[in-house]
Amino acid sequence: MGKKPEKLGKPGKSGSGSTPAIVALEKADVPFSVHAYEHDPAASSYGGEAAEALGVAPSRVFKTLVAEVDGALTVAVVPVAGSLDLKALAAAVGGKRAVMADPSAAERTTGYVRGGISPLGQRKRLPTALDASALTHPTIHVSAGRRGLEVELAPGDLARLTGAVVAVIGKG
Repeated sequence: MGKKPEKLGKPGKSGSGSTPAIVALEKADVPFSVHAYEHDPAASSYGGEAAEALGVAPSRVFKTLVAEVDGALTVAVVPVAGSLDLKALAAAVGGKRAVMADPSAAERTTGYVRGGISPLGQRKRLPTALDASALTHPTIHVSAGRRGLEVELAPGDLARLTGAVVAVIGKG
């Protein structure tokens, strides 16, 4: 799993490093680990920075993007090594047209800041799609809800906890 993970206790025992995403994972009682790194505000890619800082293959680090599918905010979780296929996302969630959401709407609705949006513990649960490539890995990394903080968990647990549709929505 790369670097030695920080072990977490039960809900409320995580201390000041806790985020809504971590609380949601603790509450669900699924195995996970937290990985912190020093975020560089000048980094050109939040996900690329996480992969490099943690020494994890970019195919195992997933970014959380918020798009609008037929006017409804929708979460897409794709590898940082590629990009989101908006047409495939729309099809995966039964829509016709997808565009990237306004960043301020994404932040306001999820309760997280850009570069720290987690698919877990969002203020408002949004329809979610997880790229099928996640299932090729025993564990993947996603944002823990803050820049410089990632959670590592089984992709099946992520899909179950978010109610995600699993489909090919990434490209590259």
